[in-house]
Amino acid sequence: MASVEVGVALLGYGTVGASVSRMLAESGDEIERATGHRLRVVRALVQDTGKERSFPAADGVLTTDFAAIRDDPAIDVVAEVMGGLEPAGGYVRALLEAGKPVVSANKQLIAREGAELFAAASAAGVQLRFEASVCAAIPVVKVLRESLIATNVHRVLGIVNGTTNFILSRMERGGSYADALAEAQSFGYAEADPSDDVNGADAAAKMAILATVAFGSRVTLAEVETRGITEIEPAHVAAAAALGMVVRLVGIATLADGAVDVRVQPAFVERSHPLAAVDGAFNAVMLQGDAIREITLEGPGAGGTETASAVVADLVSVVGTAGTGFLQNDACWRELERLDPNAWRSGFYVHLDVADEPGVLAHAASRLAAHDVSVAQLVQRLDEGKASLDLVLHEAPFGKVAAALAEIAAFPEVLDRPFVAPVISERPL
Repeated sequence: MASVEVGVALLGYGTVGASVSRMLAESGDEIERATGHRLRVVRALVQDTGKERSFPAADGVLTTDFAAIRDDPAIDVVAEVMGGLEPAGGYVRALLEAGKPVVSANKQLIAREGAELFAAASAAGVQLRFEASVCAAIPVVKVLRESLIATNVHRVLGIVNGTTNFILSRMERGGSYADALAEAQSFGYAEADPSDDVNGADAAAKMAILATVAFGSRVTLAEVETRGITEIEPAHVAAAAALGMVVRLVGIATLADGAVDVRVQPAFVERSHPLAAVDGAFNAVMLQGDAIREITLEGPGAGGTETASAVVADLVSVVGTAGTGFLQNDACWRELERLDPNAWRSGFYVHLDVADEPGVLAHAASRLAAHDVSVAQLVQRLDEGKASLDLVLHEAPFGKVAAALAEIAAFPEVLDRPFVAPVISERPL
């Protein structure tokens, strides 16, 4: 059977774009054998056609004119790998409206403007795919949208940012947050300005996307309760180890009683839990549902080649399902309420620095008990007139825990603001 030529265009030809081009060129025979299609990069939109690139494009491929891509009938599918909201968002909308399917690696664009982009794709009868926007080489979107399309997924747990996971893993082996961040930057795992990673914004965008797909209801970035890792100190990491846990930045999306809660924050993860073993710059996503019980997907979550592999997989999927209407529709089919944050339930870790005086622990325990919160574990350390209390609380609504801690924080014996983080366990606390 004769091969079908497929014209591919790229918006952007940086690290990811060059990797996509290289992969399509070097794996073209394998893709053709599997699909009967030969995918070729015929255009790539760049700002500077003369810039040196890791995988040079063929003559005539690079262009600074977006219209040369939008209006070219020889281009069958476009991969957006330029990042940012604009001009990327305007370009993607224009391409969809022109009837060209688009694959995007842009998490912020999908998280913020997904509703409008899917409306444009649906109106034009073309696909918008976005696997690479979440966890690079880990095919979690494909699993949710295709393999688990009829499964009632009610919880998603994710380590979805490799930079923060590297930093926290490094802190387990000793050293401060600043030391670990500097090492991550030296290895290329963190940008010179790591703000989006360490403050949780990157992970929040990914969790908004995953929750939207998993629950079939739009979750916006603004609805994700977000807290980064900048407050994590060696004392917290040491406390976790003493309690048989590790600290990880975890995305938690929950569907309970018809309401959704999505959050990203540092969590204390029991060592027996699968997420505790995710080390370094790796990502992992756990899907929990009625029929599947639990599925864990793990792998590299960043990098040019890793992201490119997801882009190429989406390109192949678009070509393989063109004209069928498959996945051209938005993943959202219902509107779900947002869970009251105070009603969100979890076990919790609490750290208190207090004066070493009689009755402080009993006083704190009485305030917790007054709000129906009980202590499952306690580690106390004394140091020159003060004490550090590390508590693991049984599962309780966050509102009750927060109310009790607000009262405890007002004690004159409490020397600093309480630190609180959810506990992730394989068994109920």
